[in-house]
Amino acid sequence: MSTGREIRLTENDDGRWTARDIAAEVTSQGRTREEALTNLDEAVALAAGDIGHEPTDEELRDLGIDPADNTSGGELPDVLQ
Repeated sequence: MSTGREIRLTENDDGRWTARDIAAEVTSQGRTREEALTNLDEAVALAAGDIGHEPTDEELRDLGIDPADNTSGGELPDVLQ
């Protein structure tokens, strides 16, 4: 069964592949066509909010981040304004 997704697949000059989901306006790359398409599927799912979660305090500690320092909001750094 077709989902009707329009995907543009391009081979780049360096031999890598770029895959773009036209409707979702999401682009990804890979060393092979298959890798580019797999990465695109993951990127589209992330953009749609279908996967991912807020990190737990334990996950933050495992990464060396103090959960008390991981807060939302506040002023954006200059580079993001």
